[in-house]
Amino acid sequence: MADANWDDLQLFYQVAEQGGLSAAAAGTGLSAPTIGRRMLALERALGRSLFIRSQQGYRLAHDGEILLERVRVMRQAADGIADWHGAAFALPLVSIATEPWLAPFVAENIAAIRSPSDGFRLCVKTADADLDMTFRAADVAVLGVEPTSGNLAKRRSVILRSAVYRSRALAGVADLPWISVGTESARSASERYVFEHHESQILTWTGEARLVETLVQAGAGRGVLPVFAGDANPAIEREGDVIAALDHPLWIVANDDDRRRPEVRLVIDRVAELLTRHAARFLG
Repeated sequence: MADANWDDLQLFYQVAEQGGLSAAAAGTGLSAPTIGRRMLALERALGRSLFIRSQQGYRLAHDGEILLERVRVMRQAADGIADWHGAAFALPLVSIATEPWLAPFVAENIAAIRSPSDGFRLCVKTADADLDMTFRAADVAVLGVEPTSGNLAKRRSVILRSAVYRSRALAGVADLPWISVGTESARSASERYVFEHHESQILTWTGEARLVETLVQAGAGRGVLPVFAGDANPAIEREGDVIAALDHPLWIVANDDDRRRPEVRLVIDRVAELLTRHAARFLG
C-alpha cells in the first residue's frame, strides 16, 4: 500500500464505480489501454487482485471491494481537506509594524494603504522591542531608529518631533510633576528624556508609552509626547517649544528579499506617501 499513489487510487475508484475501462476513460480523459496498464500496476504494487476481468468488463474481486470502501473513506477525507482549504483566505497577507505612537495613526489612515480593490490583506501591529525584521517578524516596519544589521532594505522618511505637554485644565499651575515611561520599557530618546533629565520630579510612571498622553490629559502631570499626537489632542497643550535634541527621522524597513513582492512593494510606497503627506504634522 505504501507504493500506491493517490492518483492511481482515484483512477481505481473511477473504474470500480463506472464498471469498466471505457466508462472510466470517458470520465477521466485517459485512454482505456492506459487505465488498464495503471490498474495492473496498482495490483502489482499492492500484491492483490482487484478485478475479475472478462469480455463483459471489470468486476471487483474480493480485495477490490475492500479497497473500494477504503478509497471512499479517503475521498471523503480529501474532500473535507479541500473544503477546509477553500474556505481559507486566498489573498496574500502583508503585515506592517510601527512604533507604538504610530499604530493609531496608521490605523486611522488604513484606507490610504489598502483599498477595497487591492489583492492582499493587511495586518497592522505594534513593533515590539524585540522586533526582528531579518526573520520576518513583519513584512514592513516604520521605526524611529535606523536598523544597522540584517538583510534589510531601508527608506528614510519624515522627521518626527517631540515636546512637553500638560492638560489644558492645568494651564495656570506651576511646577507640575513629571510623567515618565519606565526605564525598563523606554526604547527611544524621547521615552528616556524625562527620567534622564527630571528623575527627581517624576511622580507617575508607566510601562506603556501610549499611556503618557492619557495620564497628561488626566492631569497627572507633564510629559513628553510626539507633536503629531499631542497637537491633535484638544484636551492638552504644549509647554514650550519642541525639544530639538529629540528630532529624528522615521525609517521604513523591509526584508530585502520580501520587498520585491508586489504587494509589499505597494505597501511600502503607500506608507511612504502617507508619511510625506503628513510631514508638516510630524514636524509640529
